[in-house]
Amino acid sequence: MIDRDYVRLMARYNRWMNGKLYAAAASLNEEQRQLDKGAFFKSLHGTLAHLVWADDIWLARFEATPQRYSDKADNFVALSERRLVLDNAILAWATSVSNNWLQEELRWDSGIYQQTFSRPAWITVSHFFNHQTHHRGQATTLLMQFGVDPGVTDLAFMDMTETQ
Repeated sequence: MIDRDYVRLMARYNRWMNGKLYAAAASLNEEQRQLDKGAFFKSLHGTLAHLVWADDIWLARFEATPQRYSDKADNFVALSERRLVLDNAILAWATSVSNNWLQEELRWDSGIYQQTFSRPAWITVSHFFNHQTHHRGQATTLLMQFGVDPGVTDLAFMDMTETQ
């Protein structure tokens, strides 16, 4: 089982990595970011938009609040603004997470599967951060295909390179 310190660490890593990815993506033009490169979500923009969408859904479930966004951002400026809002909200939420909450059951209704699920909160939080890492890996590949190196992405080196 994970604990609240892990949640806080991963929230920091999420913000750090998103800052790096969005800075790297800003070096591309909108057409490049939207270009279908054959990735699962087609483009770099599609991949980053999927992460915003999924993070918004999971954070709303964790906080038992409505989602912040009901539509998808269709341009990089709007997407960047949403990412920043979400990363700050994820950090704020992470500071409030207790070890007791992580052991509780989390119930949620899935729009994709059209059913209600229940799992220990710590499993869903683990999924939340794993999902981010998975798709950011895809985003770094897409950036590299454009010749843009996002730099160090390893969690173990975050504190050595992190700027806040």
